[in-house]
Amino acid sequence: MLYRKFGKTGIDVSVLGFGCMRFPVVDKEQNKIDEPKALEMLEYSLEQGVNYFDTAYPYHGGNSEPLVGKFLQGKAREELLIATKMPVYKVEKYADFMDILDEQLGKLQTDYVDFYLLHALNKNSWEKSKDNDVFRFIDEAKKQGKIRHIGFSFHDQLPVFKQIIDEYDKWEFCQIQLNYMNEFYQAGMEGMRYAADKGLPIVIMEPLLGGKLTKNITPDLQAIWDQSEEKRSPAEWAFRWLLNMPEATTILSGMSTMDQVKENIEIVSRTDANCLTRQDREIIAQARDYYEQRTAVNCTLCQYCMPCPAGVKIPSIFNLYNNAAMYDSHESASRWYQQMIENNVDASQCIDCEQCEKACPQNLEVRRHLREFHEKYAGEKPEKTLSNDYPQR
Repeated sequence: MLYRKFGKTGIDVSVLGFGCMRFPVVDKEQNKIDEPKALEMLEYSLEQGVNYFDTAYPYHGGNSEPLVGKFLQGKAREELLIATKMPVYKVEKYADFMDILDEQLGKLQTDYVDFYLLHALNKNSWEKSKDNDVFRFIDEAKKQGKIRHIGFSFHDQLPVFKQIIDEYDKWEFCQIQLNYMNEFYQAGMEGMRYAADKGLPIVIMEPLLGGKLTKNITPDLQAIWDQSEEKRSPAEWAFRWLLNMPEATTILSGMSTMDQVKENIEIVSRTDANCLTRQDREIIAQARDYYEQRTAVNCTLCQYCMPCPAGVKIPSIFNLYNNAAMYDSHESASRWYQQMIENNVDASQCIDCEQCEKACPQNLEVRRHLREFHEKYAGEKPEKTLSNDYPQR
């Protein structure tokens, strides 16, 4: 297993981190973890040198943290590094911070968390956290020894990412979504380098885009990968693109089977920074072009169309549309769209005011694309919702 220094903490962290949000489940119910299989995967990972395990309050319907807690029992606590996250969306007052952290420590059956993150920060949740005196909470939790290192995970636009970093000088790490399809999405490559220049280690999430970069491999896409003399799986290509960058301190993978665990460990154990050749880069660029040519709507998620007077979440709908088209993830798009329909933010709410089209810098026929998507994906509500299958581009 390869290790990288975790910034100023000086801790050696495995380059592969175990993301505990996609454990195997029973009867396709995301809140019913198949505990024997999940524990076996965690044990094997630890034996092979993985020492960073990332969970969060809502994963698997709240059952991920207790499962990780069971995994911790009987082990020397210093053997492994546990990361979990403060669900800032649940915080309404200052006292909620410590109450939630204590609840999490109880679920994890431990006295402290090695790496604690404010979860999925965006502009609104960051402002709300500051209003609730989050900095005082961090200082108090550290003073009490309940958390060792503080960071945040992020889901918003690049300027917000930079703002969050700049407004608090005690950050010790951050977590961003990054893969070869997401160079310019959310924080992106520029955000990663901005954080690295500030001395922050970067934890990478969604290296395989929720598995989309390894599924539904068409003959045309396989032909692109096959140009390389060294045969690699789609997963290895995606990991190598990230491993090539020394700024990517730890790469999280939400693994659902033992085969995935073994493959990812094997890939990471023989790959290090600056591993890509010129041909490798060209091949990955061709794969990226292949996916992008399947884009349904040329939406850049710039948000200029927002807010919509009727409440339609236009960029979110187009993000679902593009995911479905590029990665053949139609079932996922349909299930997520049902939630939008339930919340009255779907395309059927459009009032034909044309405000979005006048504001769109790409001159998109926004209303036509919304109608197209609605016709394809507004079917009957499915029985189950993929609560951990995030609709990310």
